[in-house]
Amino acid sequence: MTYRVATVRSAFPALAEGAAHFDGPGGSQVPAPVAEAVARVMVSAVSNRGQVTAAERRADVIVAQARQAIADLLGADQGGVVFGRSMTQLTYDLSRTLAKQWRAGDEIVVTRLDHDANIRPWVQAAAAVGVTVRWADFDRNTGELPVSAIAGLLGPRTRLVAFTAASNLLGTRPDVAEISAAVHAVGALTYVDGVHLTPHAFVDVRAMGADFYACSPYKFLGPHLGAVVAAPELLAGLRPDKLLPSSDAVPERFELGTLPYESLAGVTAAVDFLAGLVDGAGTRRDRLERSLGELAEYEGGLAKRLFAGLSAISGVVIHGSPVSRTPTALFTVDGVPPRSVYEQLALAGVNAPAGHFYAVECARWMGLGDAGAVRAGIAPYTDEADVDRLLTAVAALAAGNRT
Repeated sequence: MTYRVATVRSAFPALAEGAAHFDGPGGSQVPAPVAEAVARVMVSAVSNRGQVTAAERRADVIVAQARQAIADLLGADQGGVVFGRSMTQLTYDLSRTLAKQWRAGDEIVVTRLDHDANIRPWVQAAAAVGVTVRWADFDRNTGELPVSAIAGLLGPRTRLVAFTAASNLLGTRPDVAEISAAVHAVGALTYVDGVHLTPHAFVDVRAMGADFYACSPYKFLGPHLGAVVAAPELLAGLRPDKLLPSSDAVPERFELGTLPYESLAGVTAAVDFLAGLVDGAGTRRDRLERSLGELAEYEGGLAKRLFAGLSAISGVVIHGSPVSRTPTALFTVDGVPPRSVYEQLALAGVNAPAGHFYAVECARWMGLGDAGAVRAGIAPYTDEADVDRLLTAVAALAAGNRT
């Protein structure tokens, strides 16, 4: 493995503040090249997109480059990349658009494993048009969502299944390809929440069978916005609400108002940064496969260190034990409210927040309630010293609670 974490860390100015960041699942730190790309656009002449002035052409290029970057990252068609303020906003927009095609008696499926952004928009859209919502449950002990949990709910009136590629709370990774195959067998569509998976894996939306795949660049070292990818021909058959004079082209018809050009430049820079985590030649997609493969191996090693260390601390309970998970640990300390653990870790310079992280159905189903648990997520800039610092702080907290 040629992953050099010290080199990677040197690109993140925020790390100079001294904290050990395990808060990446809620939003990663940003490398200097991304911030510089954003700043360049902010001080350049940029206008609404067009081909007459240099400012218009610059904006047009920025958007095209960002679409191609996301397409390369996810194995998608750049003509099917839709940008929006957030994954939540895009999912609400698409849920309302898709619901126009649903009829009373139709059914959709959501899961209790998901972030609420991939539950509530669908539940509310279904209620508005009289469509039945079926709920897929996961194993409370392991955190696993088996294919059968969804397959058993499918039928001839199923129109869409919304499910996660990786739980943002537990890190659980359902078998997206197998679930998609079962969904497609009944003629329904899949809407896959890839927000938590994308930072940790080499994604191929075609191999997954994801009809819609949503992600958030700010979770993989980029600026705050959201993206959804789908086949252009699928998007062409959908009629979202839009302003009369705005473009009816795909994917522009799904993007409300002027896009944030500076943020889109940051998206391209973030994807390029990920592609360059390790040395190598080839297309950007080739370099992403190599870099993200090594990143997964590196993060996996740190995750083993983290899980082993937490397991060795008396009074610490790790929630979920899936076979396949992202490098994300969800834990509680006996007798100490999760919020208190979070606050005490922060005093030790360790950022590992607590809560349900908007996966409220998941937390409640596991019996954690709205207080949730402490979540520690590993990121490309995490090193062994960070992990050991977390473990030392948790051990001291647990020992202090026993005295």
